[in-house]
Amino acid sequence: MSRIRAAVIGGGRNGEHQVSLASAAAVAAALDPERYQAVRLTIAPDGTWRDGAGAPIGLPAAVSVLQSCDVALPIVHGPHGEDGTLAALLELAGVPYIGSGVRPGALAMDKWVTKLIASALGIATAPGRLFTARTAAGCAWTGPVVVKPVAAGSSLGVCLVRDAESLPAALAEALRHDDRVLVEEVVTGREVDIAVLDGFVTPALEVVADGFFDYEAKYSGSTVFRVPAPIDPAAGKALEDAALALYDALGCRGVARVDFFVTEAGPVLNEVNTMPGFTEHSQVPRMFAAAGWGYPELLDRLIRDTLA
Repeated sequence: MSRIRAAVIGGGRNGEHQVSLASAAAVAAALDPERYQAVRLTIAPDGTWRDGAGAPIGLPAAVSVLQSCDVALPIVHGPHGEDGTLAALLELAGVPYIGSGVRPGALAMDKWVTKLIASALGIATAPGRLFTARTAAGCAWTGPVVVKPVAAGSSLGVCLVRDAESLPAALAEALRHDDRVLVEEVVTGREVDIAVLDGFVTPALEVVADGFFDYEAKYSGSTVFRVPAPIDPAAGKALEDAALALYDALGCRGVARVDFFVTEAGPVLNEVNTMPGFTEHSQVPRMFAAAGWGYPELLDRLIRDTLA
């Protein structure tokens, strides 16, 4: 039986380029070589497409390579990838691909829209305000807040602001990554993630960070991931129900990671990731491992579901 040609796309034209490269490299290496022929493609920081040897090939040639494959794995986090951009390209090219489609990718990437959808479902979110470069000067100090770009990932541009003097710089930093920013009240609670694959929900994972869980904490190796998270059954059920409701309402497909704060009043949504970090040691593979799914098995399931 001939092997399945699987295009693994990494990189991307955004601040998560290096993170996406690591995820894509791990995915390509984990594909069973007896079943799959991994075809590597990379999007450079300037948007140029490159082949497996790193040579520039241009978008038309990249589309031809994609159309020669049986399935694509768009392992690109953040804007111009996870936000539905790559899904749209693959849809137009007629190439089956793992993960969420155009609409859920765009909706989930927009943290403001995700908050509105969650609120409509009765899922709590941190009280927040939306600002642009034009309106940011009117952001008045009301107490400790978290400032974040509306559509960016890996905690890029996210700042915990503890005093009024630091607010303008935090807004400026967030606006470097997006033209809209969220200013949210600080939520006191445990940071707990859960992953959904169709109707399957993984054990929850708790993020135990020494301080604020920002970009450096995520990738410095200093953070502890506790899975399964030690939470009581009632809290766990509330997390599962909320994660499934969001997955369905957004129209997600494949794997999505839903991040919460677990508070005394119940779960508070942080964000939804339709293409989360995907090295073997990232949160999602850790959660599936706790459910008894090996990393290659998870990838195989995603591909088989796409080609079914």
